[in-house]
Parts: sequence; C-alpha cells; structure tokens
Amino acid sequence: MSVYEPRTEAEAAELVAAAAARRERLRVVGGGTKAAIGRPAQDEATLSARGLSGITLHEPAELVIGALAGTPLAEVEARLAEGRQMLPFEPMDHRALLGSSGEPTIGAVAAGNISGPRRISAGAARDSLIGVRFVNGRGEVVKSGGRVMKNVTGLDLVKLMAGSWGTLGLLTEVTFKVLPIPERTATLVLLELDDARAVEALSLGLGSPFEITGAAHWPAGIGGDRARTMLRIEGFSASIDYRLGELRRLLRRFGTPEILEGEPAADLWTAVRDVGPFAAAQGAGAVWRISTAPTRGPRITAAIAEERAAAWFYDWGGGLIWLRTDAAGDAGAAVVRASVAQAGGHATLMRAPEAVRAAVPVFEPLSEPLMRLTAGIKAAHDPAGLFNPGRMYAGV
Repeated sequence: MSVYEPRTEAEAAELVAAAAARRERLRVVGGGTKAAIGRPAQDEATLSARGLSGITLHEPAELVIGALAGTPLAEVEARLAEGRQMLPFEPMDHRALLGSSGEPTIGAVAAGNISGPRRISAGAARDSLIGVRFVNGRGEVVKSGGRVMKNVTGLDLVKLMAGSWGTLGLLTEVTFKVLPIPERTATLVLLELDDARAVEALSLGLGSPFEITGAAHWPAGIGGDRARTMLRIEGFSASIDYRLGELRRLLRRFGTPEILEGEPAADLWTAVRDVGPFAAAQGAGAVWRISTAPTRGPRITAAIAEERAAAWFYDWGGGLIWLRTDAAGDAGAAVVRASVAQAGGHATLMRAPEAVRAAVPVFEPLSEPLMRLTAGIKAAHDPAGLFNPGRMYAGV
C-alpha cells in the first residue's frame, strides 16, 4: 500500500488531486494513535499529515496558537506552557485505551473533536477551534476562520471539520484560542457514594457558582476498592480556599471530603481523561463512550448491567459514561443502543476487534434525514469519496 507524506500544503493538494483522478481511496492519518477508532478502513493508500509539522503562530497576548496539522500535540502544549498557557479543553490521549503508539497530533485533536474533563467548563475542542486550512477531495486548498472568534453565516467549515474524523478533507493547519494555566488546582473527593448519589453531588456542585472544572465518579472497583466522587476547581489560591470551604458546606450531606492537590490530583485527572481504568494493558474488552443527560447516566448503566456484565465510570458530571464490556458477539451493541435510546443520548464504540467494528455501527446511527444531510456534505467536499471512506458510516 502506498504511503503519501506531503511536506507542504501545496504538495498535499497535488497528491489529493492526483488521487482523485485515479479515484484512489485514502486513509487520512496524523500520528496514528486513533487509527482503531471507527469502522475498518476501506482504503487503497495512506495520506499522512506527519510531514506537515511546526508551530505557525503564537500570540500569547492574544491567547492564540496555530500549527500545521501534523505537529505533535506535546510540542504545542510545551510551547504554551512556556508562557503558562494551555489548550482549554484538556485533550485526551487515546494511546492507553487503544494500546496504540505514535504521537498524537494537533490536527487529529481537531479532526476528532477530542476533549477531556474540562469540557464541562471550557467547552469542547470545536469551541476553541477558530481557524482551519484543509485540502478537499478536489485537491483544492480551503481556508476558514482566522485568529479571532466571530459569528458566521452559512456553513461553518471550522465547526464542520471538528469531529469529521478525516472524512471531509486533509487538515493542513489549525488555530486555537488558549487560556492561562491556573495558579492552583484542588480536587474535592467524596467517598463511597453510589452512582445516583454521586451524580446528585456532582450536579449540585456544577449548579453552584463555584466554577467546577472537573466532575467525575469512579464506582467501587474502578481505580480502587472505594467509590470516589471528584470535583475539581482551579484559579487563584485565595479563591480556591474560599470555594473549597463553600463546597464543603454545600456538599456536607454527602460526607466529609478529602482534598487532593499537586501530583496525586493531577494523576487522578489524567486517568479520568485517558480512561486509565480501561487501559488496553489491563485487559481486553470493548469500550463504549456514552453521552447522555447526567441524571440519566445511572439508569443507562443499570439497564445495561441487567443484560450484560459491564464496568463503567462517569465524567462530565455524569453526562459522559465510559463503559467496558465483553467484546464477544456484538460487543453489547444491541443492549447499549437500546438502553441509550430509551433514556436519551448517543453511544460510540471506541474499542473493539476489527470484525466487530465491521459488523455493528461504531458511531451513533443517524436518522434517515440526517444520513441524507451527512451524505450530501460528504459529496460536496469529497465528491469521489476519497477520504477515510466508510470510517464513520457505511457507504459514506
């Protein structure tokens, strides 16, 4: 199989135009760390963004950074850290979950709309993404957005590319808004709450004026013998002291909390972000990512557990469920999707053997009108169906 690794945007455009003339289907990759997400590839060659590397813009005073799509995420984060800045949305590293290697790239963060625990306060990657350049399926270079946030009319290509998983074009450059690194971070930990009580506590904290930036719950057996319910706050030290006191009072009916700071707390949130309890090195199994209303999360997990052995934990105040089950058969697809449909939400099969991912929908199935719209958008940007064909939906 051919591997194309352009070093410039112009070279990328030429390669895509030539592939379009041959109708050669292309697997679009960055660092390859998330290649096992989605339906199995239906491609004939690989188009890699790794050669498109380098930070193109960093204006600390304007809180903006831009980089070529193949730039390692670690390089972007290191540059930001020099000025005590960060990507607001805390992007997940999928390598532990998927057992993959390579380096996550900033373009793949945008393409997958990759977000972590801070999404509840800072929004998703797409909310910080303010500019993109990409090559479409005709070999044309398209630019959308710029250095500032602005309202748009018509089709917002910046938001459209975020979460398209490389199916609409090859991202060549991305620009993000950034935030200052907080002076201090503290995590309040409540012990031994069941799922429903934990979500109640998380919802109470999130509904308060005390600016929660992380809200997760690990049931007993996930990361330890005791259930842990975690709320993170960030900011200036004096503000942290005040807010911790107020949160203790607000949540006193849930027990006396522990307070974690420094490396132990950072390691805890890294494990939440990267789905550490379900790391590939700790055992096989399928892993689902379920989004729902926070108060419905315990109902969904209970319904699944009645039908199939499973383990799970919650992020985003209960609105994001990471669930592991046996990969046999359909990896629990029928049970998971029925439970989610009844409660409301959507589910993505994040880890499963290739045969399972070929047999069951990986991303949430779309209604007929939405599928027509999705196919129309695909045809408009990639008329020959070159890019990651079938990765998200069969035939698209």
